[in-house]
Amino acid sequence: MTSRERFLKVFRGELPDRVPVTLFLADQGHFLNQMYPDVDPWDFDTLQLKVLEVQKQLGVDVFVRLLYGIWDPLNPIYGGLDVSRSTDSWEVRMQKVRNEDTLIERATIRTPGGTLTQDFSINEIRPGTFMFACTKHPIQSPQDLELARKYEPKMPPDWPQKARQRVQRVKKAVGQDGIVGTWSPHGPYNNCSLLIDANTLYCLFLVDPGYYRDLINFAYERSLPYAKALDEAGVDVHCVGGNVPGGFLGKPNYDQYILGYEKRYIDFVQQKGTPAMYHNCGEIMALVESYKDLGVRIVEPFSPYPLGDANLAEAKRRVGGAYVILAGIDQVNLLQKGSVEEVKRATETVMKTGKPGGKFIMQPVDFLEYGTPVENVEAYVKTALEHAAY
Repeated sequence: MTSRERFLKVFRGELPDRVPVTLFLADQGHFLNQMYPDVDPWDFDTLQLKVLEVQKQLGVDVFVRLLYGIWDPLNPIYGGLDVSRSTDSWEVRMQKVRNEDTLIERATIRTPGGTLTQDFSINEIRPGTFMFACTKHPIQSPQDLELARKYEPKMPPDWPQKARQRVQRVKKAVGQDGIVGTWSPHGPYNNCSLLIDANTLYCLFLVDPGYYRDLINFAYERSLPYAKALDEAGVDVHCVGGNVPGGFLGKPNYDQYILGYEKRYIDFVQQKGTPAMYHNCGEIMALVESYKDLGVRIVEPFSPYPLGDANLAEAKRRVGGAYVILAGIDQVNLLQKGSVEEVKRATETVMKTGKPGGKFIMQPVDFLEYGTPVENVEAYVKTALEHAAY
């Protein structure tokens, strides 16, 4: 059975020859920069092929998650409104401000109805590794939301073709060695957090339900053309961010105020048969039953303490095979900082916990960090494969 066949069989809820064993590698910086320090961090074509190369060399089932190059501009995935271009009703003026290792792109957006402002920050946390975030959100009021709804430019007409070219290029390179996913638009609640301050968002459904409804509907609607284009580009799986409405909100709040919007989006993403993988890298245990109602095909990454609150054995029991679980070992406290023997023990334990009954994919719970010893990654791969067979 090829790696591609193995993944797709699990996605269909069927039992493969063994558990797929893979790695999460960010396609810029971090572990990739550790392995290939001389590659230009903005050469996304090369970097994405290096994600494939590393995984093939280590002998895992390849899973390439595309982000960079697909998302140009980065605002729809990392935060803020689209300030990459101006129109007759959306005049963007950009000021770039350098603050030590951070470049701030400060945008003023003039529309016929008023002015919006936002800051988008690019922080070089170490040479070749960057963090991106909207650090001053553009929507501060219902009036700002209405300006964004009326005047923000829609998806550029050439975006679908560019996305398709990138996806198909990487899929051709991967072949039968694995699958290609994209970081597709986040779930609607995550998308709200890219437009409005988190402190406001977390209480908005209680203090101003009408504003909340309009905001989350806008976040949903502006995502749909991009999600549709990525699906038509031929991705094998949509990686969908769902970490902002984490378990700390509680199941009652999630179910009453968030689940319906998230489900509507997941239904849209999966309507042509491509599975979505819902990513909640924080507290998750309060929501494992809610994700059954969400209807998503795969949920990840079930981060153990201290990264999250996941108990994999309990999650497997409560999920009952309703969706595929992608989970693994702690990529920071074990893979980056632990010993080879600690990695081996933890990997064996997780595999023996996740494997029974199928619907399980083994992967470290988030992307590999810079400074992760290669011998630890090799120990994870070897141990996982030794115990993966059904």
